[in-house]
Amino acid sequence: MKATRDGFGDQLVESASVNNKVVVLGADLGKATRTVKFQEEYPDRFYEIGIAECNMIGVASGMSEHGLRPVISSFASFLTGKYDVIRVSLAYSNAPVIMVGTHSGMAIGKDGVTQMGLEDVTLMRALPNVVVLQPATYNECRSIVKWVLESDSISGPVYLRLGRQPIREIFDESPKFTLGKAHTLKEGSDVCLMSSGCILPDVFDAAKVLETYGMSCGIINFPSIKPLDEVAIIDAASTYTHLVTVEDHTIVGGFGSAISEVLTDKCPKRLLRIGLNDIFPESGPPTELYKKYKLDGAGISSQVLEYITE
Repeated sequence: MKATRDGFGDQLVESASVNNKVVVLGADLGKATRTVKFQEEYPDRFYEIGIAECNMIGVASGMSEHGLRPVISSFASFLTGKYDVIRVSLAYSNAPVIMVGTHSGMAIGKDGVTQMGLEDVTLMRALPNVVVLQPATYNECRSIVKWVLESDSISGPVYLRLGRQPIREIFDESPKFTLGKAHTLKEGSDVCLMSSGCILPDVFDAAKVLETYGMSCGIINFPSIKPLDEVAIIDAASTYTHLVTVEDHTIVGGFGSAISEVLTDKCPKRLLRIGLNDIFPESGPPTELYKKYKLDGAGISSQVLEYITE
C-alpha cells in the first residue's frame, strides 16, 4: 500500500523530465509532501521558500507569468489557510499554478486537528477558475499528476488534495483520468455510494457490509470535484433508490454539498451526506478516528442502514 502523496512525488519527477517548464516551490515540508524527490533530481528547478506560504504563493504566481509551470506544496490546512492570497494571486489572475495540499482529512491522525485539512475543498471549490482534483489511490494520483503536468488542457490554477496514509490499491497501474469525469467502480440498484479521495477503500468495505443485509450497492469515484460529472450524478439519481456521499472532510460545502447542488438543480432527490458535520475532531490514530466518527466500513454502513430505514 502507498499513499497518494507518494504517487505525487514519484510522478512529479517523471513528468518533470518531459516538461522542463515544471518548477517546484516548497514551504519547509519537502519530506512530508514528497517534493524532496524532485529537489534531489532537479535541484536547479527547486526553490525552498521556508515557512512562508504567502510568499510561496506570490513567487509562484510571478513565475507562472514567465511561462513556467510552478507546483507549490504544503499541508492542506496550511496551504488553503492562505485563502485570501490564493484568491487574489492565483484565482483572480487565473495563474497556471498547481497547489498541492497533502495530509488532508482526519487521516493525519495523531498530529491533531490544527494540521487536518478539513475545510479545504469548501474553500477551493468556491474560488472561480480553480480546478479541484482528489485522487483515491497511488495509481490514480500518478495518472492525475501526469495529466496535469504533461497536457495543455489546464490553463489556470489547480488544487490537488492528497492524503498522508497508505491506501489499498483499487485501480490498475495506469487508470484513465478525464477532467470532469467520474468512474463507476461497482454496479448496483439499491444504494449508490459516491466518494472522492482516500476514503474509497472504506467505501468498498461498507458496501460489503450492506450487501450482507441484501442491498445491491453501487460505487462511483469522483477524482474531479470541480468540474463535477453532472451526468453521472443524474444517472445515479434515476438508477438508485438511495444516494449517499462519503468524504473525509466537513460536509459543509464539501464534496457532498457539490453533489447536493446538482441534485437540487437538475433532479431533486434526497441525499445522505457522510462526513464531519460542523465539528472539530481530536487527535488520535487514524483507524480510531475513522471508527469514532463512523467513516470506516462499519460506520459508513451503519449510517446508511439508519438512513434507508427511517
